[in-house]
Amino acid sequence: MRQLFQYLRTWVIVCLLCLVLGWTLPAQAATDIDAKLEKQVLEVIRNNPQFVIDALQEYQLTKQEKLQKVQQAFLDDLKTKPENIIGDSPTTGAVKSKTVLVEFSDFQCPYCAEVHKTLKSVVDKHKDNLTLVYKNFPLTGVHAEALPAAQAAWAAKQQGKFWEYHDALFENQKQLGETLYVDLAKKLNLNLVKFESDRKLAKTAVEKDLKLANELGIAGTPFLVINTDNYTGAVQASEIEGRLAKAS
Repeated sequence: MRQLFQYLRTWVIVCLLCLVLGWTLPAQAATDIDAKLEKQVLEVIRNNPQFVIDALQEYQLTKQEKLQKVQQAFLDDLKTKPENIIGDSPTTGAVKSKTVLVEFSDFQCPYCAEVHKTLKSVVDKHKDNLTLVYKNFPLTGVHAEALPAAQAAWAAKQQGKFWEYHDALFENQKQLGETLYVDLAKKLNLNLVKFESDRKLAKTAVEKDLKLANELGIAGTPFLVINTDNYTGAVQASEIEGRLAKAS
């Protein structure tokens, strides 16, 4: 009986995927989906609603378990091997510290601009025992300039001016655009030829951060994760000082 249940559940999932593909593919491609298959799938759903519910619930459970494993691996590395998390990402504060704060941020996000002020103050106060790591998470679906801004900041990083450029982007958030990106490069005395070349190469690095954020199931920005002696996990900006106090 269990084998039959497993078979039917798998079959229902396959049929559902086929149906979803039929609904989401472009119109021309959708016409190639067998109408008979669609009818069969709908009939299966009507006649076996519990199988469909069970199959979807198991799928969601499996997906959630996988996400939790990825998140736990990230937290474990942040606690024991922070260099694995930091990678090539820009950092500020202590060159090497047991306490690491990872920020996933979007240069066009107004909430990120507010948190930026808090983090700047926190890092200035704890610059000898806190390392801040910046990870890009441009929400391109709602912020048209998030990716171009991230690419420009990455290009500035190649000339050792990431944080100056980073701060200027947040301070001029309402003016994000091509004119601002070039003007900031000039004000920071960047080599403009190299800056333009590096901007074209930046997408790969930004997408690496974006991939990590998606794998961790991060839904929005800003998203902060901290490791201290007694805590490793997500944290609100307003909680950081308290976490640092407990760690000292």
